[in-house]
Amino acid sequence: MGRIVVVGSLNMDLVVKADRMPVPGETIRGHGFHAIPGGKGANQAAAIALLGGEVAMVGHVGDDVFGPQLVGNLQAKGVDTRHVSTLAGVATGTALIIVDGRGENSIVIAAGANGLVSPRDIDSCDDLLRQAEYLVLQLEIPLETVSYAIQKATHYGLQVVLNPAPASDLPAALLGGVRYLVPNESEAAFLSGQKVSDVATARRAAQRLHAQGVPVVIITLGSQGALVLTDDGAFQVPAPRVQVVDTTAAGDAFVGGLVASLNRGLSLRQAVRCAVCAGAVAVTRFGAQTSLPTHAEVQSLCDMSG
Repeated sequence: MGRIVVVGSLNMDLVVKADRMPVPGETIRGHGFHAIPGGKGANQAAAIALLGGEVAMVGHVGDDVFGPQLVGNLQAKGVDTRHVSTLAGVATGTALIIVDGRGENSIVIAAGANGLVSPRDIDSCDDLLRQAEYLVLQLEIPLETVSYAIQKATHYGLQVVLNPAPASDLPAALLGGVRYLVPNESEAAFLSGQKVSDVATARRAAQRLHAQGVPVVIITLGSQGALVLTDDGAFQVPAPRVQVVDTTAAGDAFVGGLVASLNRGLSLRQAVRCAVCAGAVAVTRFGAQTSLPTHAEVQSLCDMSG
């Protein structure tokens, strides 16, 4: 197995449960407030580590009370945090999350220190990139930095996995350096211009993204699993049926499961199966990094669901 590098965000998730989402201008009663380590980059790094991957995190936190908590939590999960810097006078990234009675969530992000991750930070981790096999990226840090990281990864021969969340317009040159593009339904619709509501429409969206030069497009479809499109065709990997508690970080668990499995040498179909099961375990628990599964839990669900 090779080393995996994740460049991305670290957030403290401020989570409240409510029976339903409020409409504009409405105040409703919530319950069960929690502060939980999150951020798509940190979630994916933690997921990879819990699933047995050797992973390093690159990013920023602020010099407030949240920063040390986020870094310490990643370290406890086995993530190399030597390239997570603390910025003076800057707030750590935060996410305000409402989880409704169905387990669905609504999220507002304040970037804080994540918005200051720069190409200079990518240059500072050359030692990591030279030794790595995979680079994992999302879009909660500046797009300029994501693009530069992909250029570096291409130079060093890394396989790039991009989770394009939150959805943003992506230059063709950026997509040209991505091997695995992993959007959810709404992100795939935004990037392709094709509405995604089921497996058939996901396949059409994936074809449009594949035509833009991405070798492997994997669209996550929640309870319908995932749709995968490569040069050899398309296939769907169904999801096991589980009781949904909270969908926060399900996509990050999926990405972690995918990368950790590919890095272990599994085939793409096998890796996506593990990724789907990782996401399924995550939705049965509350919170972001608190919901991420271990390798044993993922393997157990995969075995139970055939």
